[in-house]
Amino acid sequence: MYAMAKTRNGARQYADVHTSSGLGEESPHRLIQMLMEGFLARINSAKGAIAHGDLEAKSVYISKAMGIIGGLNEAVDIEQGGDIAANLNQLYNYINLRLLQASGENSEQILDEVASLMKDIKEAWDAIG
Repeated sequence: MYAMAKTRNGARQYADVHTSSGLGEESPHRLIQMLMEGFLARINSAKGAIAHGDLEAKSVYISKAMGIIGGLNEAVDIEQGGDIAANLNQLYNYINLRLLQASGENSEQILDEVASLMKDIKEAWDAIG
């Protein structure tokens, strides 16, 4: 479903940060896990920012979450992954749309929805590792 080269391109920026901070080389599978973990952390931070009325921080965290979704989506190899990859691509696009809505509406409920979706994706990803 995921080609190694595409995974490295999709996670390059994230990996560069982590390798420069001493975490070393990670497998492509682990890089995807780290992106998913980072996404969930940003969503939790955005929810906290909304709860505290810090709309600037909320925007920063949602923007970072959208960047992570972009990296994950870039790693999807639709040509080799078939229907599963195409569905994952559509799901990532949906998550991005919902993140825009959550930001505009300051909605913790929408953030809960996208976190739940990512947890499901991550659970499946972890199972194949």
